[in-house]
Amino acid sequence: MNKTKEEYREIVKKASPKTDLFMPCVRAFIVGGLICDVGQFITDMYMRSGASKELAATYTSVILIFMGVLLTGLGLYQKLGKFAGAGSIVPITGFANSVASPAIEFRAEGLIFGVGAKMFAIAGPVIVYGVSTSIIIGLIYYILNLSR
Repeated sequence: MNKTKEEYREIVKKASPKTDLFMPCVRAFIVGGLICDVGQFITDMYMRSGASKELAATYTSVILIFMGVLLTGLGLYQKLGKFAGAGSIVPITGFANSVASPAIEFRAEGLIFGVGAKMFAIAGPVIVYGVSTSIIIGLIYYILNLSR
């Protein structure tokens, strides 16, 4: 029962489910865009009320993080994630979801070994590599600008 590579590829192709890439991309684009639109709306409202751009951006980040955690706690962010895919993961609300979701899931194990230990299971590597990359880029920028 030896199969050639071509025969094996054909068998795999027939057995593999057909995936539609267009609609998931459209849903991700729309949901991610709507989350960003909500953030922009919040920023604009704070700026119209007299807040500086930096303060409005800070308030917007806090509100979006709160909304992400709240929707995670209510079990709604997971449904949004199934519908939107990466459109719900990329914005700041997706990062809040990635921190809150394990914390909620493992709360029965206690504050230390449950919430504390598991909270950054998903977000931890993102934080570590994000900070590491920013340090490396900062050092490169510093070295390149020494001669100026």
